[in-house]
Amino acid sequence: MGRDAEETSPPVSSSELEQEEDDDDCYLSDQEDDALEESVLQVLEDEHHEDCHWSASCVITKESLLAAQREDLRKVMELLGLREHHARTLLIHYRWDVERIFELLDQKGRDRLFSEAGIPLQYTNNAGTTSSAEVTCNVCYDDVPPSTASEMDCGHSYCNDCWTEYFIVKINEGQSRRVRCMAPKCNAICDEAIIRKLVIARHPDIAERFERFLLESYIEDNDTVKWCPSTPHCGNAIRVKGDIYCEVECTCGCQFCFNCSLQAHSPCSCMMWELWIKKCRDESETVNWITVNTKPCPKCHKPVEKNGGCNLVACICGQAFCWLCGGATGRDHTWSSISGHSCGRFTDDQTKKTEQARRDLYRYMHYHNRYKAHTDSLKQEAKLKNEIQGKISISENKESKIKDYSWVMNGLNRLFRSRRVLSYSYPFAFYMFGDEIFKDEMTPHEREVKQNLFEDQQQQLEFNVERLSGFLEKDFQLFTDDEVMDTMKHVINLSNVVDKLCKQMYQCIENDLLYPLRTPHNIAPYKSKGLDRASELNISWDSAEQSSQSTKRSQNEASTVLGKRGSSSDNRGHQSNKRERVDANGGGSALFDLNVPAEVVDKI
Repeated sequence: MGRDAEETSPPVSSSELEQEEDDDDCYLSDQEDDALEESVLQVLEDEHHEDCHWSASCVITKESLLAAQREDLRKVMELLGLREHHARTLLIHYRWDVERIFELLDQKGRDRLFSEAGIPLQYTNNAGTTSSAEVTCNVCYDDVPPSTASEMDCGHSYCNDCWTEYFIVKINEGQSRRVRCMAPKCNAICDEAIIRKLVIARHPDIAERFERFLLESYIEDNDTVKWCPSTPHCGNAIRVKGDIYCEVECTCGCQFCFNCSLQAHSPCSCMMWELWIKKCRDESETVNWITVNTKPCPKCHKPVEKNGGCNLVACICGQAFCWLCGGATGRDHTWSSISGHSCGRFTDDQTKKTEQARRDLYRYMHYHNRYKAHTDSLKQEAKLKNEIQGKISISENKESKIKDYSWVMNGLNRLFRSRRVLSYSYPFAFYMFGDEIFKDEMTPHEREVKQNLFEDQQQQLEFNVERLSGFLEKDFQLFTDDEVMDTMKHVINLSNVVDKLCKQMYQCIENDLLYPLRTPHNIAPYKSKGLDRASELNISWDSAEQSSQSTKRSQNEASTVLGKRGSSSDNRGHQSNKRERVDANGGGSALFDLNVPAEVVDKI
């Protein structure tokens, strides 16, 4: 009778189990292991931390770049009553920060705001002179008809030939975004419509480059928009609102730090990560090894490594010298002395230098070995995805009351995120508690206390991450229902534990380690759901604006200009030779996504 009741019981859902875990804090496992899990959760449960780091990101493709730019132009044009090229001049000068423009408008006033940006306070409504008399160009001093001369909004007028040559030089120099009037001491920005009309008549290719620079200025001159650093380049840009110290993901799959455009490296600050990359790539540690393990030959000065027990060593150049002091000697010696040589005097400086070099090398090796070990573990665990999907498929097809295995993929994704945090915590600790950055910011006692606090949390996180990895590697498709239930409880418990430990570590870094320092260091916040996934930019257009002729012309320019970004030129006219990004899952080594939730993992 009891068996019949057990056979007819409804399937157990992992979501229900997770809810039950959140409500009751019930942990069913071995006594020793569960005691640790329960104690950790009880301590962490009381520390609810409100995430104050807000940021939202969106992807700007080459199709939506024009829409994003014109949306900001429209705001400034409507609220300040400016022409389009004056609004663009104002936005470029203030790096496309619309909110800052409105703030400075109240602080500085309209006249000062415009004059600093190069916008004339009083400008004419005509693009050229209307007088029938000939005008004299003050550059070439030729008398030209009014139809062949152009006047800017500032009132300065020159012949079209001089204007054209001047514009071409400025565009080739990469200054096309802010071409100033060529009159002496005039800071007014030239009308882009006149530049376009004059240059396109003589050099259409340079005019096309001018259009591209104006369009891409929304990204190049914008602090809240950056190109995706993917290789090969996908052609997308990411716009962030809110905290710029964040890690984002492009639609192409590239995950990077928005502030420095390098790979996502939190909890390391951008400075720490740049120093760590340089230290791992250059020959600084090779030099340290040579300093510790070799002595320079007193004759040829080449490094010599000792390969025997005797203190008399010989260089390949033939020079014999004492290993203890490095002084040149003869070859006559015994096991205890060298003929005619005595170096019993203590040399403190050389000993200190050698010992310091040895300590620095061992310290670097300690942190680097653990960083590399967790990085290698992350690569190996990434291969578990297909294997675990196969185990889930087998488990779902066998006769069992457990049909929901989303807890496995949720635990796997949690493992990837926590392993990544643990890996980058070692470069952070290397610089946080070393002398490279914060040498004079902490006393030795403060450094020791903070290091012990951080390493305790790091060790606790490391222990639980390894336990979670061990449970996920088990062959649960061969388990009985009771064994699967026990494994499920462990995985769910440990997933919650490592998530909260990661949050606690970030709170410690931000509040206890970095905040009291004089040197500001910002890190990207930890987010349980993974990196911010940038959404597609969606801007609705006013129908009247879409039907205008200028918008149609700009859209055609955008399609021709941005369509060539694969081999575009930079501000100096150099070819970038960037290719379209291929699918991350197709061909070559696939990029493993660390942020795929369990409900969509099967679609990848």
